[in-house]
Amino acid sequence: MFCPKNLVTELEVEHPAAKLMIMASEMQEQEVGDGTNFVIIFAGALLEAAEDLLRMGLTPSEVVEGYEMALEKALEILPSLTAYEVKSCKSIEDIEKAIRSSIMSKQYGNEDFLTKLISKACVSILPESNTFNVDCVRVCKILGSGLHKSDVVNGMVFKRDVEGDVTKKTNAKVAVFTCAVDIIQTETKGTVLIKTADELMNFSRGEENMLEAQIKAIADSGAEVVVAGGKFGDMALHYMNKYNLMAVRLNSKFDIRRLCKAVKAVALPRLTAPNKEELGYVDSVFVDEVGDTSVVIFNIEGKESRISTVVIRGSTENYMDDIERAIDDGVNTFKGLTRDGRLVPGAGATEIELAKQIVSYGDTLPGLEQYTVKRFGTALETFVKTLADNTGVKSNEIISKLYAAHQEGQKTAGFDITSESANVIDAAESGIYDLYLTKFWGMKYATEAACIILKVDQIIMAKRAGGPKGKPPGGAGSDED
Repeated sequence: MFCPKNLVTELEVEHPAAKLMIMASEMQEQEVGDGTNFVIIFAGALLEAAEDLLRMGLTPSEVVEGYEMALEKALEILPSLTAYEVKSCKSIEDIEKAIRSSIMSKQYGNEDFLTKLISKACVSILPESNTFNVDCVRVCKILGSGLHKSDVVNGMVFKRDVEGDVTKKTNAKVAVFTCAVDIIQTETKGTVLIKTADELMNFSRGEENMLEAQIKAIADSGAEVVVAGGKFGDMALHYMNKYNLMAVRLNSKFDIRRLCKAVKAVALPRLTAPNKEELGYVDSVFVDEVGDTSVVIFNIEGKESRISTVVIRGSTENYMDDIERAIDDGVNTFKGLTRDGRLVPGAGATEIELAKQIVSYGDTLPGLEQYTVKRFGTALETFVKTLADNTGVKSNEIISKLYAAHQEGQKTAGFDITSESANVIDAAESGIYDLYLTKFWGMKYATEAACIILKVDQIIMAKRAGGPKGKPPGGAGSDED
């Protein structure tokens, strides 16, 4: 039942129904950033329930109508299940409480350390007015040591060495270029006739003087660190060292854009002296050695830091990839909190409470849609069944215990996965929360995907029953024949 988000997008799926479910999970990923498994599992459970309903004699349109009624009721009930609300996204304690469950589902056992790491990285760059951008939290994976040696850097970290001899600068202005720092090549080809040795010497010296004048102009502008998207020529490096400039090369244009955002610089397309508005500022730039890997760190200590980097340490690349996925989910959960701070109880408590109330709502309906509404509620039990199956506990036993607890008014009663038997736990007291937005959009996208599949299926069945153009199989005018 578990489908990591990156695996789902890489699957080559042929079946159109499966494609619709994957599209729904991708929409969930774009909207919330987490809960992709929720969408796929719930859509599958709804389709499985729909098969039984169709065998009972209900039409696809009646099933779709019932599902839409049940969804409307579920979204109406969901706000009343809010167990906690994050008032301030600047409070690290509240953030840790909110994103801990999201991390625990990916890295059980390391959730406390990773939660502190992610909370620190996100809160340090939270803007006052603008919306939070998940791209502002970067990840740098360095092989070696253990996870608990990971750290957060306010600024950016690049796995490379500097080009010149200068390896450290503090309180420095940064000039960023997208071009190479070298002797400029002419745009058109030309032929130079050199008749004497003096002319040859003067020709070479002219190029060198021009390059030196350009680098001197950059140094005179106040810049102490030069970042380039192209190579640094040997002659250029000589003059960089002469004027005590630090040279850093970044091959990725995306890294250059992010660095410009972090240091508030403007990337220049030509090797010209930058003005004051085009220069960036950094508290310190230095070369460090993490394990056996050289890194260049652009450190920004001020509150206005726009980018933070989580430096992950680990023994294998695959292990660090798993940690990166967990961090990605945690950062997306934080983004959701900035939009809506409401949290609902986890551990299957929300699903069981919704199932109980929706089944009760189905009993009040007079028509055939009551069967569909009840099956919608039953489909929500799938999440608790999945948790029970994954932990080796009898799913029927834990579901009956949870229903009994919820009938007694314990709305936050969930499944205790740490117990060896089917035990109930208070999710709110244990700090197990899910994001309200994850449940809201997850149910919405899963139900919409299931309904679209049923509607398309109905159209296909109608065409098959009525012939290719909706006419009787015998053809038009068959009575006259």
